[in-house]
Amino acid sequence: MPATHRMTLTDCHSISDLRTLAQRKLPPVMFDYLDGGAEDETTLQWNRAAFADFEFVPRVLTDVSHVNLGATFAGVPLALPIVSAPTGMSRMFHHLGERAVVRATHAAGTAYCLSTVSTTSIEDVAATSHGPLFFQVYAWKDKEMVNSFLGRCKESKYQGIMLAVDLPALGKRDRDLRNGHGRPAVLRKNTALGALTRPAWLYRFLTSPRWRMANMVDHLPHGADALKVVDNVNAQFRPDVTWNDACQMRDQWQGPFILKGIQSVDDALLAAEMGVTGIVLSNHGGRQLEGAPAPLHLLSEVCRAVGHRTEVYMDGGIMRGGDVIKALALGAKAVLIGKAYLYGLASGGEAGVARAYAILHDEMERTMRLIGCTDVAHLHPGMVRKVQSL
Repeated sequence: MPATHRMTLTDCHSISDLRTLAQRKLPPVMFDYLDGGAEDETTLQWNRAAFADFEFVPRVLTDVSHVNLGATFAGVPLALPIVSAPTGMSRMFHHLGERAVVRATHAAGTAYCLSTVSTTSIEDVAATSHGPLFFQVYAWKDKEMVNSFLGRCKESKYQGIMLAVDLPALGKRDRDLRNGHGRPAVLRKNTALGALTRPAWLYRFLTSPRWRMANMVDHLPHGADALKVVDNVNAQFRPDVTWNDACQMRDQWQGPFILKGIQSVDDALLAAEMGVTGIVLSNHGGRQLEGAPAPLHLLSEVCRAVGHRTEVYMDGGIMRGGDVIKALALGAKAVLIGKAYLYGLASGGEAGVARAYAILHDEMERTMRLIGCTDVAHLHPGMVRKVQSL
């Protein structure tokens, strides 16, 4: 589409279209933070390319007039097998941030997982929209702060906890380093220069409340001003987190408990032995370890090893409804999306997230009809196969 065309949500017929619109609306610093990955972004590319490694095995002459996309996630019924993954600092991309995402997510009939480093608090998200909520947490150095998160989630009736286990160190994200992350003065300058060409974003930034690490207002200096306390937050990550820490958090929560960031069969087996509700095969969207395996490539083997003992989910690289169907056929109970809905958020706030879900819903339903399957519960590995190399 020509750059001079005034693109709107109605012009967006794919998640890729939403990405294009998001890039036109965001300052480059913000778009790079949303779009980028670790180092050379090879893992980011592998996540996406993995779906092209599988083709469908369609069946024809089947009555597919009615298709059921309903699924469950940690015992919670969903209208479709997609969950909004935890993503930090959502107000960077639209002034309504997490509030817009949770409303659109619940309107789509599915669950939302709030990030620890969100710009809207546990309580405010719960008050914004009444649907299934999960909370993503880390095993941080400040155990009192983490304990407070769990207590607040119980009070706000969150359905479950998702412990992120793939951050013993922060990934090296070259785009962010070039833009000045870790150097506040450089980051402010580059953000300001880029924002001059995005007047609508700049206006909302200047007229909306300041971004805060909303869940940590009582724990961080400067009122948890997100632009001033990044180093304080980064200092919380622990390189010494072990399975014992995960077990302690599971016992403290005493409810649905999911490990996010499993990247091997051996760790999937340990998670199943631990008795978690579910695991998310994830490499953090290609933002942590460069050279990590694409979750889709792990899926079948992990499901064979532990799928009868714990639920297996995955994220990473999902841009089409057909990607979701491939993942479910290979054994996933549901998938999580992050970038896909953030492109929608940046493109048009709540309406943009709703557009992302509508696109994926249409593509999933269409794919199901074209492969001759009427219920996602009936998907199985025989419905896909590895593409044979020439």
